[in-house]
Amino acid sequence: MILRYNDPTTEGLLELCINEPEQTRQAYKRNETKAQYAILWNRGEAQVLTVDGVQYHFAEQMLVALGVFNSFSLEKSEYVIIWRYNRNFYCISDHDHEVSCIGLLFYGASQVMLLHTSNDEQHTFNLLFQVFKDEFHNHDTIQGEMLRVLLKRLIILLTRLAKRQYIADKSLVGNDLDLVRQFNVLVEQHFRKQHTVAAYAAMLNKSPKTLSNFFALYNAKTPLEVIHDRIDLEARRLLIYTEKSVKEIGYELGFEEHTHFSNFFRKHNNISPSDFRITHKFSQSPSPLRDIESS
Repeated sequence: MILRYNDPTTEGLLELCINEPEQTRQAYKRNETKAQYAILWNRGEAQVLTVDGVQYHFAEQMLVALGVFNSFSLEKSEYVIIWRYNRNFYCISDHDHEVSCIGLLFYGASQVMLLHTSNDEQHTFNLLFQVFKDEFHNHDTIQGEMLRVLLKRLIILLTRLAKRQYIADKSLVGNDLDLVRQFNVLVEQHFRKQHTVAAYAAMLNKSPKTLSNFFALYNAKTPLEVIHDRIDLEARRLLIYTEKSVKEIGYELGFEEHTHFSNFFRKHNNISPSDFRITHKFSQSPSPLRDIESS
């Protein structure tokens, strides 16, 4: 079953896919107007979730939030609830003051946050899911706003789970956590040109050492690892989903010499960009099941 809300005035789109066996893949789109956020909830047995060519163990009752440029595929989508929405329906960048998820749940560099749930949390998500289903059948003038309110609640619940499960120091809140989030957002905006911690520290009016200290509390990765991971993620996406040459990709990602890019990629993936492309182009060949596309 696919429930859909489409606002013809704003072109805002929200879809709720419920145990749909054909909703196995979401294709990579570089066009932001067609791209969608996706929130996945596996209510069945454990399976493999592949995001941008990387496989993850998607356990029973686990949730994950994916950004507008993520591509994913599922082994068994018939067990999975999928919320999909575009920026015209709800732009998290414009509404971060409402949900505080930018730089953590979304745009947290290259990290895919797989969120475990307790029995009580599953009960909460089940109740919210039922209200979502009911609201899709209320075709009145406030339906869109009601669905946005429910979506905001869903994102807030996921953000709270992410903070509990992915932040090492639970005392890192408020301005301290905002600094980490701001760093992640800046990396998302500038990783193609800025590759040093010093460059981002300057944007934040902080010293590189201060950033390193905060990230030691946040998680195991250093600021430089976050930058490199984001560059590597985009490199893998471009190799898999575009026909650009290795040299063109390296230049797009800020490497003046293609040999520097090749060395960087090999260091992070233990394989050359060309060999990676050959391997993953084959593995990403079209599925007999249809891709998820914007309506």
